[in-house]
Amino acid sequence: MKIASYRRNGEAGYGAVLAEGIAPLAPLLPGAPATLRAALERLAIAEIVSASASARARFPLADVVLDPVVPHPDKTICIGINYRSHAQETGRDVVDNPSLFTRLDRTLLGNGAPMIRPSNSTSFDFEGELAIVIGTGGRLIAAEKALDHVAGYTCFNDGSVRDFQKHSVTAGKNFDATAPVGPWMVTRDEIPDPTRLELTTRLNGQVVQQSGTDKLIHSVQKLIAYCSSFTTLMPGDVIATGTPEGVGARRTPPLWMKPGDVIEVEISGIGILRNPVVAEA
Repeated sequence: MKIASYRRNGEAGYGAVLAEGIAPLAPLLPGAPATLRAALERLAIAEIVSASASARARFPLADVVLDPVVPHPDKTICIGINYRSHAQETGRDVVDNPSLFTRLDRTLLGNGAPMIRPSNSTSFDFEGELAIVIGTGGRLIAAEKALDHVAGYTCFNDGSVRDFQKHSVTAGKNFDATAPVGPWMVTRDEIPDPTRLELTTRLNGQVVQQSGTDKLIHSVQKLIAYCSSFTTLMPGDVIATGTPEGVGARRTPPLWMKPGDVIEVEISGIGILRNPVVAEA
């Protein structure tokens, strides 16, 4: 099942994405949780899928504005250098444990929303990624049980301001409105093996990144286990699994996103995350 968070006529909601349109899910769930994060906090993803079997579309997808899959997650954790091809193009060694950073809530945006190139940099790069949405939280999760904690998967674009990143990863990764996530979450029952997906990033229709997710250095299971080794994962948390080779900073000459561009991240079995790029006002 595809689940999206959205706004319609200024009112926030979440629903199943069907061929006919959006079917609001809150009225079908016990206690009518107001947000997808609240639904994941109260119910297992299997319960949400089961309760939604009778869902019927109430309005077209075109009538809504898509928000980040989980608006205002407790945390968004991003993994750096997690494809061997990307490690090679950056001259990095493959390490035993994941390298990670976090993103602030103001950096996240939904499908179709403009990514903002900051006024104090032109070094605005793309990073297409597979992202995990946590369903059942926990601490010290064993890798062999990790997929039981997944609600679903989505697309992520880790928009990076490279000149700032050179002196501060936190700064370079946390400019406002630089990290689209969506367009929706596909529940884990439809993606039993997250290593069998194909990721493609396109800038203005031209392919700039392409890789199978089987090329991840650290698996989805290991990432969940590692993250939960130092922090309690919460329902609705997002873990972006890293980007393959082809980023703009490693091209000659560099290929930066600029106002007027359109960037797409497509993952097989999930969909296409598409965002325009605009200049900061």
